[in-house]
Amino acid sequence: MNATHLHLLLNHFPVIGTLIGSGLLLWGIVKKQDNVKSIAAALLALMAIIAIPVYLTGEPAEESVEKLPAVSEAMIELHEDAASIAIWLMGITGIASLAALLFAWQKRKTAGVVFVAAAVLSVVCFAAMARTGYYGGQIRHSEIRDTATGVQQNENGTEKGEGNKEKGKDDDD
Repeated sequence: MNATHLHLLLNHFPVIGTLIGSGLLLWGIVKKQDNVKSIAAALLALMAIIAIPVYLTGEPAEESVEKLPAVSEAMIELHEDAASIAIWLMGITGIASLAALLFAWQKRKTAGVVFVAAAVLSVVCFAAMARTGYYGGQIRHSEIRDTATGVQQNENGTEKGEGNKEKGKDDDD
């Protein structure tokens, strides 16, 4: 197994796990279920840990696919930029989740506030992770690319986009 395989194998966990963790944490807060909040916080902390090897294997994965036909260099850059933001948000969410667990274990009155902060962070983090995954999926799956990113490809697999006209042709050609 190489870094690219590991990246592709693990990259879904932080996205889906953060969605599940966020939902559970919000549910636990609304229903005042301490055990659900604790499980959700533990799940979010675990997703932060799993996100580390996903992030670290991104660069080797890029090197293995950037020269393949129909791979969009612009999408790789969008994915990489989104991942840089997402990993920081995931780390902050993981730390907030661990703090919430610690405060709950110590029976501090502020534990509820920390759980709410972790929930807000987890929702923002999920959005960042979903955006990163969206761009990542488009790197190799040209069939799901849209014009919203400004990245399209010609019939021969070369990129065309805003400001990148092919020999005087419009992007709509």
